[in-house]
Amino acid sequence: MANDSKTFVLDTNVILFDPSSINKFGNNKVFIPLIVVEELDRFKKDQNENGRNARYFARIVDELREKGSLVTGVSLPNGGQLQISILREPSTKYAGIDLSINDNLILANALFLQEKNENVTLITKDINLRLKADALGLRAEDYETTEIITIEQLYSGQRTFEVSADRLVEFESNRFLDLKEEERKTFFPNEYLVIHEVGNPQRRQLGRFHAKKGGIVPLIKVREGVWGVHPKNIEQQFAMDALLNNEVALVSLVGKAGTGKTLLAIAAGLESAIGQQQYSRVLVSRPIVPMGRDLGFLPGDVNEKLGPWMQPIFDNIDFLFGNQRANNQTTTWDELINQGLLHVEPLTYIRGRSLPGQYMIVDEAQNLTPHEIKTIITRAGEGTKIVLTGDSEQIDNPYLDSINNGLVYCIDRLKGEDIVAHTKLVQGERSPLSEIASELL
Repeated sequence: MANDSKTFVLDTNVILFDPSSINKFGNNKVFIPLIVVEELDRFKKDQNENGRNARYFARIVDELREKGSLVTGVSLPNGGQLQISILREPSTKYAGIDLSINDNLILANALFLQEKNENVTLITKDINLRLKADALGLRAEDYETTEIITIEQLYSGQRTFEVSADRLVEFESNRFLDLKEEERKTFFPNEYLVIHEVGNPQRRQLGRFHAKKGGIVPLIKVREGVWGVHPKNIEQQFAMDALLNNEVALVSLVGKAGTGKTLLAIAAGLESAIGQQQYSRVLVSRPIVPMGRDLGFLPGDVNEKLGPWMQPIFDNIDFLFGNQRANNQTTTWDELINQGLLHVEPLTYIRGRSLPGQYMIVDEAQNLTPHEIKTIITRAGEGTKIVLTGDSEQIDNPYLDSINNGLVYCIDRLKGEDIVAHTKLVQGERSPLSEIASELL
């Protein structure tokens, strides 16, 4: 191979994370050790995302097999080359590697290629395997799906905007502020703005950049609250505007625990679907990410099994209906579920469905892969609104981190679309105790 050509050796977890990853390395060589295929074979009968990804990858490779021998390498659609093979052990200087361990077999294959003067990089989502590779003088990298390097670089969906006193008066009186062409280019569609007078940040108004109108429009007012919920800070006002705005089909809310993401989303969903009857029902869901033991080991029928996983959602619904009872409104969430107006279910059952005219809330979206996020959003039918909420710093999925999870991927890739809005919630409002715990623990 030419010296400037690279060889990428993929670990099993990369393919389980993204089954089409072999097409993401340009016109370079992608090498998959045979042990990786054997590991994937153990997942193929699973009914979860790992099983689906293993089967999908098998279908891709089976089609490529028609082009020639995978052992010697076949060309990929992007101009690269795929090779699946078992190689000899590396030279005796690595004799200390225990080749009865699968990870070490992957390392051995990569080292063998490196000894043949190939420019090798091991791609794995396993931190410990990257450390072992580094100890053996082998370059190793994580598999990334976004160009964001740190969470601080993530699009926040909001900023401050200084204007003259006259322009601020114009915005207040006309409820619209026309922007110059060069100003429009600096904003993303539906970006939220704290508009304040130059030199006087205390005199301010809140607005949203409307790309089609080419200017700033005021936020949706909720003077009487939404199901007893009133925005308590500027970020929550931005979030409520996005959640109630029919022009926005996808909303993402990011924030630490206690900032009100899920509560605001459910309150806005109930108001939009039941109060204003703009949607046929509210569908609330969250991914089931096992911590220690799988869902199947829990006793009881499907509803009893799902109870512990979905309880955080029911806690928020209980709070909202407690507000309704305080306002002498007697409808209970049980009645709404029985009427089909409110539905709570795990994301496990969403694949293959079409969801038209629904207000869909996906909680804990940071535990989803980019592929899973794409699967969910592509389920949206005509008139459906999707709300993604999550905290990118609290991830239970072992193959995800604060940067490569599906929520961050979605925010980064869709921030320039007219029907998408995003905001970051910073201030905790759950309780003083929750706030100090988030800050100090």
